[in-house]
Amino acid sequence: MKALVVCLDGMTGVLLAGPAVRALATRADHVTLMCGPRGAEAARLLPHVDDVLVWEAPWTGPRPPTVDEADVDGLLERLRDESYDVGLVLSPFEQSPLPAALLLRMAYVRHIGADSADDAGSLIDGPHRRLPGRHDAEAALDTAAALGFLPRPADDGRLRVLPTPDTTGLTGNGPYVVLHPGAGTPARSWGAERAAEAVALLADAGHRVVVTGGPREAVLTRQVSGGTAVDLGGRTDLRTLAGVLRAADVVIAGNTGPAHLAAATGTPVVSVFSPVVPAERRGPYGVPTVLLGDQNSPCAATRARHCPVPGHPCLTEVTAQDVVRGVQKLLSGRSG
Repeated sequence: MKALVVCLDGMTGVLLAGPAVRALATRADHVTLMCGPRGAEAARLLPHVDDVLVWEAPWTGPRPPTVDEADVDGLLERLRDESYDVGLVLSPFEQSPLPAALLLRMAYVRHIGADSADDAGSLIDGPHRRLPGRHDAEAALDTAAALGFLPRPADDGRLRVLPTPDTTGLTGNGPYVVLHPGAGTPARSWGAERAAEAVALLADAGHRVVVTGGPREAVLTRQVSGGTAVDLGGRTDLRTLAGVLRAADVVIAGNTGPAHLAAATGTPVVSVFSPVVPAERRGPYGVPTVLLGDQNSPCAATRARHCPVPGHPCLTEVTAQDVVRGVQKLLSGRSG
């Protein structure tokens, strides 16, 4: 049996799809994950993904291509050539799965499952509707189950990635805490000054701190790390970053992909979480977590890229001391 999982979200959505991918792999001989460019590196880290098909959809992402640029005909030809038996469409809660389901139906995928609040007509076989309060990782597993795919009895349903490399050469020896100050949008950013203050307070409390960030965040990580923390900004690919996060005692991050990558390596997270998306659906999953940020702020569930509330109070009211206390709470839980 050949299975296709469609997850056109970025890194976060792909990582949260991991448990559902494993459920399909219990019966499928081959699993392909179709994702956008922003999720491709994460897709290659998921266990039981045999192939990654990268396609940028014209209905998702910050700067989606036009329909012509997306080459829908070329995609359909490729999907038809593969002759998939089963297709599972996993979309963020705010996005309809029906455009992707239509493509799979046009590509002659035999059985298609998705979580849809809308009337799906003949696009989906036995449409499944998300249960209230379900995290996106749980909702994806529910959707796979509705299509007939259950996880193995020993599978705990948590996020996972393939084995990570030893990154001691980057981080140095000894325990450390990771602070990842970057975020995909300004509305989810805690701010460089507050993050730098947290680094200083963590160091004063006796913690060794490693600051991480992507190639475009090198200026930010340099500012945040100062002369105190190990600055890994722009020095890791995603697999190496996973190794850095796995070896950390605690990871501090906003609602951004690396928080979920930390969860996938089993590391506790202090989550400085902007409520523009609900934490109950997109918070770090399956690991001990301290959630910071006013989840009842007026910006809640707006999906805003720039905070619509003057002063960005949902996050600016989170202090560096709050973060240090969160780290200490998680560390005491580990030792207990």
